[in-house]
Amino acid sequence: MSAGKAFLILHGKQALNEDVRAAVEQQRAAGWELAVRLTWEAGDAQRLVCEALEGGYTRLIAGGGDGTLRDICEAMALADTEASLVLLPLGTANDFARAAGVSLEPAQALALLDVPACPIDLGEVDGQLFLNMATGGFGSQVTANTSEDLKKVLGGAAYLFTGLSRFTELHAAYAELQGPDFHWQGELLALGIGNGRQAGGGQVLCPEALVDDGMLDISILPAPTEIVGTLKSLMTEGWGLDNLFVRARLPWVEIKAAEGLAINLDGEPLAGDAMRFAVRKGALKVHLPQGSPLLGQSELRVG
Repeated sequence: MSAGKAFLILHGKQALNEDVRAAVEQQRAAGWELAVRLTWEAGDAQRLVCEALEGGYTRLIAGGGDGTLRDICEAMALADTEASLVLLPLGTANDFARAAGVSLEPAQALALLDVPACPIDLGEVDGQLFLNMATGGFGSQVTANTSEDLKKVLGGAAYLFTGLSRFTELHAAYAELQGPDFHWQGELLALGIGNGRQAGGGQVLCPEALVDDGMLDISILPAPTEIVGTLKSLMTEGWGLDNLFVRARLPWVEIKAAEGLAINLDGEPLAGDAMRFAVRKGALKVHLPQGSPLLGQSELRVG
C-alpha cells in the first residue's frame, strides 16, 4: 500500500550523495512514491516547484543548503499552495534546520514525511521571502566572503575563520530602525532579523525566535568604541555576550541607512538604504519534528 507521493528537489551538487540515495530508497521501500529532480542553475528550484504542484504533489522535499531551502520556500509561498514541505539539510551551515531540530542525517530527515505538517511564518523584504534570517553588518560580510573551498575543508568553522581574518576591514554602519513602539538609531556592528534563530554557521543572533508567532525577532549589536577586540570576543565565544544586544520582537520593522546596508538573506545578497521587513504569518506548511524549539506551545499540526 502506498504511503503517498513526494517530490524531492535536490541541489545538483548532491547528485552523487550516497546517504541521500539510500534514504530515498528507504522511503520508497516504505511505500512512498518519491520523484527526484536536480537543480543546476538559477531559477531551477522555482521551475521545479511549479512542476511538482502541477503534477499534483502535496509533499515537496527541499534538499540542499540554506539558499536552496529559501528558494523553494519562497516559490511555494508565492504559489499559495496547500502542499507542505520537508527539509533535507545538505549544506555547510544548515542554520535553520539545526535550530529547528531537523536531523542532518538524510534518512532521519526524510522520516519527517510521516510527521504532520504545521503552518509557519516567513519573513518578507522588498518582495523577497526568507525562511531563516536576514543579517546585516559585519556578520553578513563574513558569510558572503567565506569561500566554498574553505567551507568544504572546515565546515561551519569556516565562517569563524573568515571573520577572525578580516578585522582590518571592520567599520560600523549607521542605521535607524523603526517599528511598532520601537525606535533605535546609531552605529551597529551586526544586525539579525530572525524568523529562525541562527545564521553564519551557528551564530545565535535571535535566541528566542519562533516560526509560528507572527513576529520577527530583531537583534542589534551596537558598535562599541573598541570594535576589533569586542568582535573577537563575540565570535570566539559564540556571540555569547548577550547583554550587548538590543532586542525586540515586531511584526514589521523599517530600516534606513544613509550609506546603504548590505544584507544577507538566507545566503542571498541584498543591499539598499531603505528596507521594510514584515512577517507573512502561516505562509507555508512545514514538517518539523515534534517539540521543535522553533514552534510555540500551541503547536498545531495539519496532517
